[in-house]
Amino acid sequence: MKYYLIAGEASGDLHASRLMHSLKEQDTAATFRFIGGDMMAAEGGKPFRHYKDLAYMGFIPVLLHAHTILRNMAQCKEDITRWAPDVVILVDYPGFNLNIAKFVRAKMGIPVFYYISPKIWAWKEWRIKAIRRDISELFSILPFEVDFFEHKHHYPIHYVGNPTAEEIKTFRDSYHESKEAFCQRHGLDPHRPILALLAGSRRQEIKDNLPTMISSALPYCQGENGYQMVLAGAPSIDDDYYTRILKDQPVAKVSEETYQLLSHATAALVTSGTATLETALLGVPQVVCYKTPLGTLIRWAFNHIIHCRFISLVNLIADKEIVKELFADRFSVKNIRHELNRILPGQPDRATMLKGYQLVAERLGKQSAPDTAAKEMIEILKQRDR
Repeated sequence: MKYYLIAGEASGDLHASRLMHSLKEQDTAATFRFIGGDMMAAEGGKPFRHYKDLAYMGFIPVLLHAHTILRNMAQCKEDITRWAPDVVILVDYPGFNLNIAKFVRAKMGIPVFYYISPKIWAWKEWRIKAIRRDISELFSILPFEVDFFEHKHHYPIHYVGNPTAEEIKTFRDSYHESKEAFCQRHGLDPHRPILALLAGSRRQEIKDNLPTMISSALPYCQGENGYQMVLAGAPSIDDDYYTRILKDQPVAKVSEETYQLLSHATAALVTSGTATLETALLGVPQVVCYKTPLGTLIRWAFNHIIHCRFISLVNLIADKEIVKELFADRFSVKNIRHELNRILPGQPDRATMLKGYQLVAERLGKQSAPDTAAKEMIEILKQRDR
């Protein structure tokens, strides 16, 4: 069968590439065309655009690049029509992908699958109307979404397991490097504990969050036995940008080895997103930090408009507070420093958080998300052709 996939950012590239791998294993005639990244390209098929051509986030960047975005969207629709796939598979990235879904449903009459569903439970819940109208099947990787979609909105979905949980397990089973060897490879001190900084994968996130993270951690990095701050470099960010942000701060950087870094870290400061779940599944106590403009207003909106209790996947999956979330008006050096101190070795909150991580892992289950999703997708497509 012919599969057209669209992933709009780095995490989507990873998850889509794993899905492509599983589809190939279960459908020997599978061919692919896609918007995605290097990991998808490594699985084969014909790329149409790199996701970096689409990656505009936030109101102002989207407004400034509106012409480019609209042109890419129109060209994508033309490309799908010309290639005539058996199915279009969308991966997260709802602003772009839901528009594509509407076009495919109206003009082509082929099924549209959504893998890694839009997070409409957080905001823009009205998008359920477009999902119900334009999405043939929705495949979720978060267990709490079943209740949201099926019970609240009476829209049946497939929970297929969580790919991050599987990726972490695969990594832990194969990674046996000692801290000494890791530190030697990256010019770090093997005798000092590591404080990992995960400041996001986009330039604006890094600019907003990293300087405050560093200021918060500095008192714990004094002396020969103090912590060493190590930044997890994002694959889509060039070294020059990090250099401008870091300046002369005592921060080392490790690029494209986030799991390895976390494996040897004592604690972490983490922006919201998949990184919070990765950090939890690797057993590293963390403080979630995320700067927003107009902090007081955002807090009001979170309490009165946004229909979810938490911003981190860890707390959302557990349905209770496991990690501290310091965002909007709670994002400050004082608060981050205070919460960091509470999760360091010897502090009672550390053991409590690690115990909470076990609950998160249990709720995610042990299914292989890409294998399960691929199996169900192929079966649905076969039934449709009968």
